[in-house]
Amino acid sequence: MNVRAIFIDMDGTLLKASNNISRRNMEAIYRLINQGVKVFLATGRHYEVTAPYHKEIGLQTPMICLNGAAIHDAETGRAMQMKTLRLNEERFHQLTAENSCNVIIHTANGLYCKETNEEIDYWTKVGQIPPRYIGDLRQANYQDVLKYSVRTGAPRPELSALFKKEAEVINWNDGFEMVAPNVSKWSAIKNILHAFRISPSEVVAIGDGPNDIEMLRHVGTGVAMGNASEEVKTAADFVTGHHENDGLAEFIETYLHKSYNSYVI
Repeated sequence: MNVRAIFIDMDGTLLKASNNISRRNMEAIYRLINQGVKVFLATGRHYEVTAPYHKEIGLQTPMICLNGAAIHDAETGRAMQMKTLRLNEERFHQLTAENSCNVIIHTANGLYCKETNEEIDYWTKVGQIPPRYIGDLRQANYQDVLKYSVRTGAPRPELSALFKKEAEVINWNDGFEMVAPNVSKWSAIKNILHAFRISPSEVVAIGDGPNDIEMLRHVGTGVAMGNASEEVKTAADFVTGHHENDGLAEFIETYLHKSYNSYVI
């Protein structure tokens, strides 16, 4: 099989729980690049906390951020594409205020959140940009929303279902996320493949989360991490090792490095 591009999720795939890229994963990616394969990052993260890892690997490809709501240029960081979301804000804030949760709003000009936490502190440290606002979001003056993240600490499908007419909803174990209708990592991948004149059949995608399911189903070869849920694994063609055990490198070494006999998928 002729693989021309690979799209890699970050959290739970490229990165260990420590938010580091292992040496083995790095070397596997370098070898792919040397074979002429285009390597892309496709993440739920915003640009500022994607770019440092993109730079660490030395990639020169566009970055898919915020579950496909934004595509950023590698060199300038400029948003090549943004898909904004319009919710009934009054209803959204009323429903989230009635439930114990943190709300994080990713906009075209920064981050707004109800309260800070360890994750947001990490984003500030890595991205070097603190949230523009922390507090009662009904008092915040924000616009051009790219993604809403509602952290309830447990699955809340009955709450997220209330927004399905307005947004693309992704349910997680600790809450849910929302982007504009028909926006996903896969929708962003399609735009990039068109620009690079690459067929989906020539593409590998690898990930572990519910926001990866669509891309795993639609590319030529979808790969789920060993730490993924059964739903994600079912959507994939292959299941590789756990992200703490370099499952990304394991798949690349076994199936994509040309010197290996098992190269043909």
